Amino acid sequence: MNPELMHLKILLPFTVFAEIEDVKRLVVETGQGSFGLLPNRLDCTAALVPGILCYETATAGETFLAIDEGVLVKAGKEAFVSVRHAIGGAELGQLRKEVEEEYLRRSEQEKALRTTLAKLESDFIRRLVKFHKEE
Repeated sequence: MNPELMHLKILLPFTVFAEIEDVKRLVVETGQGSFGLLPNRLDCTAALVPGILCYETATAGETFLAIDEGVLVKAGKEAFVSVRHAIGGAELGQLRKEVEEEYLRRSEQEKALRTTLAKLESDFIRRLVKFHKEE
C-alpha cells in the first residue's frame, strides 16, 4: 500500500460491506456538518449521521455511498466506518432513488411488525384476563 494513501473498511453489523485500498480522501456527514479526512490527518473518531459518504481512490475516482448512522475511526493509514446500513454501487443521482425505495420497503416491514406485535399483545392480555377469571 502506498504510504500516502489510506485503507478504508466499511463495516455493517454482520458483514464487511466494502474494503477499499488506495483511498486519497474521505468525506462523511457528522452532526456538525461534513467532515473530510486525508491520509496524513491525525487519528480521530467521529459520530456519523445518515447521509452520503464520499471517497476517492487513486484509480477509480470518486465513489458515493448512502449510509445510516454509525461511527468513523481513523488510526494511522486505516479508516474504519461502522454503520447499520449502507447502499452503494450507483451514481449519485441513482443513489437517492435507491435510498427512497429502501426507506419505503423498511417502512412497510416496520408496519407489518407493529401489527403483528399488537396482535400478540392483545392475545396475551385476553388470555391473562381469562386466566384470572378462572381462579
